[in-house]
Amino acid sequence: MDDGEKVLLQPVREADLDLLEALINDPAATGEFQWFGWHEPGYLRRRWLDGKIFTPEGGLLVPTLGGRPLGLLSWHRSRSGPSSYCWNMGLVLRPEARGHGHGTEAQRLLVRYLFAHTQFNRVEASTEVSNRAEQRSLEKAGFTREGILRGYGFRDGEWRDSVLYAVIREDLATW
Repeated sequence: MDDGEKVLLQPVREADLDLLEALINDPAATGEFQWFGWHEPGYLRRRWLDGKIFTPEGGLLVPTLGGRPLGLLSWHRSRSGPSSYCWNMGLVLRPEARGHGHGTEAQRLLVRYLFAHTQFNRVEASTEVSNRAEQRSLEKAGFTREGILRGYGFRDGEWRDSVLYAVIREDLATW
């Protein structure tokens, strides 16, 4: 971390929307593993204006350091059985925030937040098998590597394998 400052999570503010739009719609900002093609311009701004950034189905938070936004954390409800659900989360950091441990801490904070404020027992995250930096980040954040999902995600004209990671409530005892 920088000079003893801690990563904090905060709700999306209107001032964050331009950065967040860039993190989903600008190939230079998203990075190799998060560029999935162009999205509808203004999508996040409309969600924010409609009050749909934070719902019982999922949401968005902004990890910050010293009040500066670092990126975007998202999560959504995912069916895990006939009558059960888990959270599936994702993270995109601005280029200058990558490689400093901020993503690891942001992911850890989101897991704690979700377990403290919802009844779900599991938080999942996946990343491409070639994204070693994100795999290390998830492992440092306390996630357990569970397996390979073959042909799981389509990006840049190819189906790609992903690695599935998860944390369950009882794992927090070891954090």
